[in-house]
Amino acid sequence: MMQQLLWWAFTLRIALCDCHNERANEGFKRGKSLYKVSQLGQLPEHIRETSGLVLGKTSDTFWTHNDSGNPPELYEVTQKGEVISTLKLPHLKNTDWEDLAKDNQGNFYIADVGNNQNKRRDLQIYKVNQQAPQSSQTIRLKYADQKAYPPAPNERNFDCEALTWHQGMLYLFSKNRSESNRFVKLYALPDKEGSYEVAPIDSVYSKAMVTAADISPDGNTLALLTYGKVLLFDITQGLNFQKPLLCIKIAKGQAEALAFVNAHDFVITNEGKGKMYLVRKKKKN
Repeated sequence: MMQQLLWWAFTLRIALCDCHNERANEGFKRGKSLYKVSQLGQLPEHIRETSGLVLGKTSDTFWTHNDSGNPPELYEVTQKGEVISTLKLPHLKNTDWEDLAKDNQGNFYIADVGNNQNKRRDLQIYKVNQQAPQSSQTIRLKYADQKAYPPAPNERNFDCEALTWHQGMLYLFSKNRSESNRFVKLYALPDKEGSYEVAPIDSVYSKAMVTAADISPDGNTLALLTYGKVLLFDITQGLNFQKPLLCIKIAKGQAEALAFVNAHDFVITNEGKGKMYLVRKKKKN
């Protein structure tokens, strides 16, 4: 009963969220009226913990995965949620896979960095090529600004559950759990095997916690998915938070994965329910 009550409280909080704080603190403009949200499909029961999403070979297919405790596998699905192939990775471990990225050479980057309690010391990103999946590489990282494992509850901002790739670099975005400091941190590291200590290179205010990230195919726009909203940034002058564009309210439950399908439209998936939604920009009259 208690778990069900907590779930309903969480769902209600998402439904009641708005973009007021992001607009006031960062200058985002309202974007909800510019987009239409529609359900595309339904993922099968064994992929209901969908936590990462990237575009497949075309805009009609996607790759996704489950989060912690599930088999180390990637699933290729259609827009309806039907599984068309499975990439098994038995040599890897799904400690807490939280997001998925892909580069322009066909490599996947699986973010095994879920860190709810902010006490993990084995954070890593797996680099997997579709043509030789058994020859994966491991990119290890630690946060240079983290001094305690775990830090005090109100200083827990070292759980990065959003990942994207851009021009040879990987970018991680923190899922801030502090009640008083609502800034999301941005980290960057090379997309090559090795061990890296990374310091934040930028930050942005977000009332809601960030759960996924992606960059539009033309390289112009960064999208951050949060519980209840999507934040869009212009990154034509570099990947940072300096040019906030739109805050789009999209109250679709525990949404934790996002992938662009073109320069303007994107798909999100809902963890727990396994629903897939298309967020399409409306055409001007």
